[in-house]
Parts: sequence; C-alpha cells; structure tokens
Amino acid sequence: MNDPFDVERTALTWRSKEEHFGVRLGDRLVAHAGLVPVPVSVDGTRMQVVGIGGVIVAPDLRGHGLARLAVTSAVEQARSMGPEFGLLFCWPDRVPVYQRLGWQTLDVDVHVEQPGESVAVMPLRSMWLPLREGAQWPPGPVRLLSLPM
Repeated sequence: MNDPFDVERTALTWRSKEEHFGVRLGDRLVAHAGLVPVPVSVDGTRMQVVGIGGVIVAPDLRGHGLARLAVTSAVEQARSMGPEFGLLFCWPDRVPVYQRLGWQTLDVDVHVEQPGESVAVMPLRSMWLPLREGAQWPPGPVRLLSLPM
C-alpha cells in the first residue's frame, strides 16, 4: 500500500502529526488518528486550531467503530490543548463518518500553505468541531498558515 491515507492524488505536501492515538487488537495496530496544533487565519484574524489527520483503519476491520474510537481519543486530547476548534480534511465519501462524531462542514474554500511560499486550495472537504461549549466557527475566508495535516 503506497498511499495508505489516500492523499497522493491531491498533489499536496502534508505536515506530520505531533501526537498519535492508536487502537490495537493484540499486537496489531488497527486504527490511528493524529493531531497537531496549527495556525489559521479566518477573515484576517489569526487563531490556533487543533488539526486532526492521519485517520486510518485496517481495511479488513472498517465499519466496526474503530475510527470513532481513534478520533474520539484524539478529540479528547485536543479539548485539553486550549484552542476552540478542531479542523480536518477528508474525501467527500467520508464526511458522514465525521458528521456522526459532531464535525461540521465548512462552506468556504480553505487555502493551505505549500513549499516554496505557494498556496493551494484544499481539494478535500474541510470540517470543524467545537472543542469548547458554544464555540461557533467564524465567517470569512480561511487560510491554514501551515502545511495541511
């Protein structure tokens, strides 16, 4: 499996995660989610969010709630980090998985940093999650001031 996260076709350069959450069955790692704090600009205002990415489940075990377990563990950690929001990017067919976990789709394009001072429009769906009670994503253009996670 040369592209286990199914992102090569985006032609983007991705950022490594700093914290990792795994689910093991015996000695086998069967699910993973990673997180990393990242800066964003929304309508010109800079803020920190917690980026969640690198979500993967062993193909033979999909549909058993393992992604939920890994992502929920990552979100619990993200809630203790301070930022008001979680942010992730996913393929459109995976949006319902995250919606069931409380994530909401952003209705604006997200621009992301790329090597060589270039900026790209994120081709995947962008989703956010409030990490604090009552937090609402602000309106306006969004720019991830980092490589995507």
